[in-house]
Amino acid sequence: MATNSINTNVGAMVALQNLNATNTDLTTTQNRISTGLKVSSAKDNGAIWAIAQNTRADVSALDSVKDSIQRGQSTVDVAMAAGQTISDLLNQMKTKALAAADTSLDTNSRTAMNNDFVALRNQISKTISNASFNGTNMLKTGATSLYSLADATGTQKLTVQAKVMGLTSGAVGGIIVFTVGASFASSGAASALALQISSSITNVNAAVAQLGTGSQALQTHLDFLGKLQDTMTAGVGNLVDADLAKESANLQALQSKQQLGIQALSIANSSKSSLLALFR
Repeated sequence: MATNSINTNVGAMVALQNLNATNTDLTTTQNRISTGLKVSSAKDNGAIWAIAQNTRADVSALDSVKDSIQRGQSTVDVAMAAGQTISDLLNQMKTKALAAADTSLDTNSRTAMNNDFVALRNQISKTISNASFNGTNMLKTGATSLYSLADATGTQKLTVQAKVMGLTSGAVGGIIVFTVGASFASSGAASALALQISSSITNVNAAVAQLGTGSQALQTHLDFLGKLQDTMTAGVGNLVDADLAKESANLQALQSKQQLGIQALSIANSSKSSLLALFR
């Protein structure tokens, strides 16, 4: 190719290529500064973008897991509060039954104590029927265990066993070992019922303790999920966040390089004008 050709300006082409490359780098840097991300789309780095998106999906899924655990925790806490109330009622019922077991007590006094006993017994049933949260009752007859999500895939679950404290009309053998119609009309019946109530108190206290352990387990896992989310979010940031101090310095360098490229292109375009002097 002729060195002094006016049809092909190699210097201008090289200067234009360099200027276009600088403009591309400048656009990339400006985008990083405006978004705060060095990988804001798949075209920036497909592999890193895919990893970050998958991790973001897991972080979002953990929000649903935390919601599930919090609902479960509230359900267990309601059951636990009801269990504590039932334990207090049983203590009062035992006091009434023991007092009525006194053989020196007259009939009228024993009847009055039985009335109080029956009122306390009925209060247990009311407490159990109202121990619901979000439609779930862990104490009523027929209650099933509580299952909460434990991971982002939904395959693992946290389980808290139901503690059925409902009074039955027939044979008993559960946590509360007296029937829904339990009462006394004699010192012997009161004494026998006091023994049943003692067993019931022991059973109820053990059941409430187990509910408390279940609630604590849910809280422990909830705390872990919060830390896990923070760690995963930080990991995504390490992958895709831009170093703004570095990008700011790079922006100034590219702006200077852009100005120099424009001047180089101008010089390359004007160099051919000297050929006109040959024809004067």
